[in-house]
Amino acid sequence: MKKDEEGVKVSKNYWIRVVIIFFLGWILMYGTRTIFNPIMGIVGKQFGLNNTQLGLANSIFFLTYAIFQVPFGALGDKYGRKLVITIGFIVLAVMSWLSGIAASFTLFLVIRAIAGVGQASYYGPQYALSSEAIPEDKLTLGTAIINSGMAFGTSGGYLLSSYLVLQNHQSWKVPFFVVAIPTFILAILFFTCLKEKVYRPKENEEQEKEPGEKVSLKKIFTDKNLVAAFILCFCSIYANFVIITWLPSFLISNRGFQGGSVGFISSLVPWASIPGALIFAKLADKTGSTKKWIYILVPLSIISVFAIAFVSNKTLLIAVLILYGLTGKLAIDPIIVAYVTKKAPSGSLSTTLSAYNFIGMSGSILAPYITGWLADVTGQMEIGFYLGCGLLIIGLIVFAVLATDSKKGETAV
Repeated sequence: MKKDEEGVKVSKNYWIRVVIIFFLGWILMYGTRTIFNPIMGIVGKQFGLNNTQLGLANSIFFLTYAIFQVPFGALGDKYGRKLVITIGFIVLAVMSWLSGIAASFTLFLVIRAIAGVGQASYYGPQYALSSEAIPEDKLTLGTAIINSGMAFGTSGGYLLSSYLVLQNHQSWKVPFFVVAIPTFILAILFFTCLKEKVYRPKENEEQEKEPGEKVSLKKIFTDKNLVAAFILCFCSIYANFVIITWLPSFLISNRGFQGGSVGFISSLVPWASIPGALIFAKLADKTGSTKKWIYILVPLSIISVFAIAFVSNKTLLIAVLILYGLTGKLAIDPIIVAYVTKKAPSGSLSTTLSAYNFIGMSGSILAPYITGWLADVTGQMEIGFYLGCGLLIIGLIVFAVLATDSKKGETAV
């Protein structure tokens, strides 16, 4: 499939369509991920698994997801990004359905691994398409709106499994069947509603001086600004997936929550992230400064991750969960994505964003397994949360030392 180098003309409001459809994409991306987390204990009992093995079920999903990030980004740049996304979502839909009929834990792992491959098609091509379609002065805000689908999906996955399985005692397989159908429908919408390349009239002659030029991965991974963003993303995602994966189990085993309340309390994090992401993204668009907001958000995120494990009072626990939602990964991510977009080499935006997410999502591979392993070895799930807190501190220091601040009006070079 040869890409249209000139692009197609679209209406000035086309970017709104792009934001909406990619927002829906993230809802299903995270919904298909998190439906498993509230029911991990039930699945563990059926297959005779410990915490380490349950963590592996999540980790193997994110292993394939991370490994295929860069290849799918490169394929998107070469053959067409909407085609790559469409094929990936069809694979995800089929694997979600098959997850519900897996007869053994080994088969379940294989199916979840292939589902991770399907999801790997989304991140780089999606943000490349949206970054080209969204006007520059609305880029961070538009990205934040798209990202808020992660919050809706996380909450929806928690609530769906908690309601159907924990509350109404249906089979743990039912939620997988439920999410498969809309995932397939959205795959078709991606292919029919999106434009592969958008034509934009020249707004800034300086932007047109040099044609897009393919660059090597070496250039991406030796840029200190990109490396700093990659490391901070890894640390942020590690801490986030400790919470996303193990918070429902932690609430049940360590804090005494039961039934549907598990999904509701766990959902406070993604719900709080929506206003946090939108507010801070709009402020970041106005000021043009990345470091300023990283210095505000990451320390608050560090405090909240520590407090989630440390506090035992239920009211205070709810407060720190909301604080993490407001200042954590989903609030930080739009700011870093916009930063990476501005620092990315020309002609390799999809590849750069895929590399960014590959490094970041490596944290999602390690967090579920390591947290489960630490819980089995020490008998304390809190240790995993404290490790996530420590990594956030490291990520903040690295970004402060290596990264140069973005400037308002800066575009990809």
